[in-house]
Amino acid sequence: MRPSATKILLRSLLISYLLSAVLLLLLAFGLYRLKLPESQIRIFVFLIYAVSCLAGGFLAGKTAGVRRFLWGMLTGLIYFFLLFALSWAVNRTAPSDISHLTTILASCLAGGTLGGMLS
Repeated sequence: MRPSATKILLRSLLISYLLSAVLLLLLAFGLYRLKLPESQIRIFVFLIYAVSCLAGGFLAGKTAGVRRFLWGMLTGLIYFFLLFALSWAVNRTAPSDISHLTTILASCLAGGTLGGMLS
């Protein structure tokens, strides 16, 4: 018996956010030790989002078993919107750089979809 859609998405998102937390902590430690410039940090953050969504999409696709790429894409999309909502709740302002926001959305969607396809 397959788990419900809600359970699949919650579990994959939980894994994605836990992986993001670990990778962002490692990035912060690397920043502290290596004194990386901001341009490199932004690239690493995009990669962390993509890898986290890839892992979540892989788990969602593996658990669902059917239409795996859609489950992965949905995981990446929800990941992005939760990230956006939390960021907006903390900052109370809309993002001013739409290209930055679009790049994050694309990396989350691509990572999740690829993860679902690889599952």
